[in-house]
Amino acid sequence: MTGAVAGAEAPAPLRFARALRKGVDRAATGMAYLAGWNYVLCALFITADIVGRSAFGVSSAATVEISGYRLACGISWAQAHTLAERAHIRVDILVNRMPLRPRALLHLLALILLGLFSAFLAWAGLDLLQESMMFDAHDNSALHIPMDIPQGIWAFGLAAFLVMIAVLLFEAALELFCGHYDEIVALLGARSIDDEAEEALE
Repeated sequence: MTGAVAGAEAPAPLRFARALRKGVDRAATGMAYLAGWNYVLCALFITADIVGRSAFGVSSAATVEISGYRLACGISWAQAHTLAERAHIRVDILVNRMPLRPRALLHLLALILLGLFSAFLAWAGLDLLQESMMFDAHDNSALHIPMDIPQGIWAFGLAAFLVMIAVLLFEAALELFCGHYDEIVALLGARSIDDEAEEALE
């Protein structure tokens, strides 16, 4: 069976998977908004530090470290939302020319490979966080910031990205079991020109 199915007609596990993905997507959207405002505050912080140094001779003495932490945390916190919106940069010219079924299977395979890589990143991030907590590590700036604070925020973003991948895999696997190849492509495929135009109009 191929084709989109109304939510009421879909099997209960698939309805649950779709609802779960929407819930995680809402949380990821909130994280992305926080990441965006974090960048705004980071720009204001750097500007204030430059003005303070030039005009008043005062500085935070840790501008590079703090802005670096904020950039890293902002990137990790925005990854889950970027994936849910299918906004990652992709080169899939050949995939888009394939029939529906192999296209759906390749999108699913790509997500599995991304999940494996993301799992490694999340494991490495949590391992680094545990090591910093164990040794009570601090940075070398004048503020002597505990490393577990920025690393914990950063690692949380990596974990959220892994959760988003797992939720998408769960839904896509159920869609595959039901034979909904077009739903898999709509869920995992790259954004089309129509998608971009609709977003621009909104």
